[in-house]
Amino acid sequence: MPKLKTHKGASKRFKKTGTGLVVRNRAFGRHILTSKPHKRKKKLHQSVVADKADQKVLKRMLPY
Repeated sequence: MPKLKTHKGASKRFKKTGTGLVVRNRAFGRHILTSKPHKRKKKLHQSVVADKADQKVLKRMLPY
């Protein structure tokens, strides 16, 4: 069986947790931050588990 290739775009955006779930970063935290409250900006720094519907595809993209 050949080696599985990692999807490079996905590897830069997602990472696997110890339990095998895929984690992503939140959107809307790069620019136009002056109009957003401090609380919201703090929340945007936290990573979050990717949606359950996307887990299967993301795990296939990140085999290792």
